[in-house]
Amino acid sequence: MKSHDKIATRLAMILNKLNAGERFSVEDLAEEFNVTKRTVQRDLNERLSYLPIKSEHNLYYLEAYYLGKFNVDDIMNFAMLSGIKELYPSLQEDFLKNILDDTISKAYLVKGHNYEDLSDKTEEFELTETAIIDHTRLTFTYKAKLRSVEPYKLLNIKGIWYLAGVEDGTLKTFSFKKIMELKKSDEQFESNQEIEQTIKDEDNTWFSDKQIEVILKIDTEVSEYFKRRKIMPNQTIVKELNDGGLLVSVKVAFDEEILKLVRYWIPHVTIVSPTYLQEKLEEGLREYLK
Repeated sequence: MKSHDKIATRLAMILNKLNAGERFSVEDLAEEFNVTKRTVQRDLNERLSYLPIKSEHNLYYLEAYYLGKFNVDDIMNFAMLSGIKELYPSLQEDFLKNILDDTISKAYLVKGHNYEDLSDKTEEFELTETAIIDHTRLTFTYKAKLRSVEPYKLLNIKGIWYLAGVEDGTLKTFSFKKIMELKKSDEQFESNQEIEQTIKDEDNTWFSDKQIEVILKIDTEVSEYFKRRKIMPNQTIVKELNDGGLLVSVKVAFDEEILKLVRYWIPHVTIVSPTYLQEKLEEGLREYLK
């Protein structure tokens, strides 16, 4: 487990204790999580410093007016933000306090534990946050084209920041790093709950109304990785084979989504259907080998 993951897991457990009204000492936590007292003090005094944590007779607890405020999703989200502050281009204390607020936290969805440096786009990032909360259209240049977009979420997927929004009635994602000349317009839009849910539930980076179901054969040598966690977006194990391998179903929006993932696992993953994808993969490899 990566150090970032360990920190986020520990912070989630501490947040859960605080949310439930528990009181504990630094020594209690150090023993429970098998870390030093200095690490626990850093958790409480730095990583969770934006919370109203009180100390009395060497026992730490949460202010009464905050008790029970968090649900499970909130706890996991805040734990990730607290443990991996580098995810955000702005690290000021006020920024993290804003994230804690129920209204402002609706602008973000974090998937993954790495980060992309957007320190040069702090103003644009915060402008986008405001537009999402206010349901106000954004205009910007993307891939040399002027866009008018209804912004829904700032997504961090595997370390890369994206803006999920609706352009001309279609849900799309835009790499935030490539967004230029960003402006917030005066035109408001009505938020669509189905779109909100699609963004939350979808594992893909890209969204599409027409998804392709792909069946993959996973060799025995790597099948444990696919059993342990979802390597592919929307992954479902269809069948366990006699030799220990797997048949896995994956839904993708575009051919390249699955092709780049299969390339990574060559020679242990094969596309069973649709057959044109396996042929496309092999043709691409032949071209590369030339």
